Amino acid sequence: MKLRNAILLIVLIILADQVLKIWIKTSYPFGDTHVTGLTWFRLYFIENKGMAWGWEFGGEWGKMALTLFRLGAVIFGTWYLGRIVKQGYSKGFIICASLIYAGALGNLIDSMFYGMIFEDSSYSYVAKMFPEKGYAGFLHGRVVDMLHFPLIRSTYPSWVPFVGGEDFEFFSPIFNIADASISVGVITLFIFQKRLFKKNDADQHQTVETNAEVSDKVQVS
Repeated sequence: MKLRNAILLIVLIILADQVLKIWIKTSYPFGDTHVTGLTWFRLYFIENKGMAWGWEFGGEWGKMALTLFRLGAVIFGTWYLGRIVKQGYSKGFIICASLIYAGALGNLIDSMFYGMIFEDSSYSYVAKMFPEKGYAGFLHGRVVDMLHFPLIRSTYPSWVPFVGGEDFEFFSPIFNIADASISVGVITLFIFQKRLFKKNDADQHQTVETNAEVSDKVQVS
């Protein structure tokens, strides 16, 4: 797989991720739900300060540390992606690495810049883009999430310990395209690792050159 194809895939994922995030952020108040007509899918606008899938990590200092970690991961990923393309790894492995890279970069953009280019969203107010003053400084932006797939909604049976009678929902996490891109890349690598980590056969059977002279005087015993 050529590097330009990997870059194209990354750009397409980031564009889709950012366009959807900006549209949600500037169209809906925080916590608003958009019904799509499907019982198993809806858009639900939330923001999180932490990791993928809404997990949080250590307050404001943890938020900054996480953003810097993401930045380091993206810098490393830029080098690593070029390396695996140059060394001729399988197309599937490069695609998975590109998905993970694109997802990390998509959420990094939120963390680095969204606090400066957006107003703060509230339950009754739709944020505007490029205000005089944003809701946070550099590295302190919140990641925008909106994809919600409540595939099953039910109630735990009364005999289940601790949670009997309580509402049950599968799948409850709210995430974004960047999160999905990372998850697909990681899960695919985990399932098909033996197949994907192999290099192309063309690179495994290289001709070995030596400086030894070929002579008909050499005897084979």
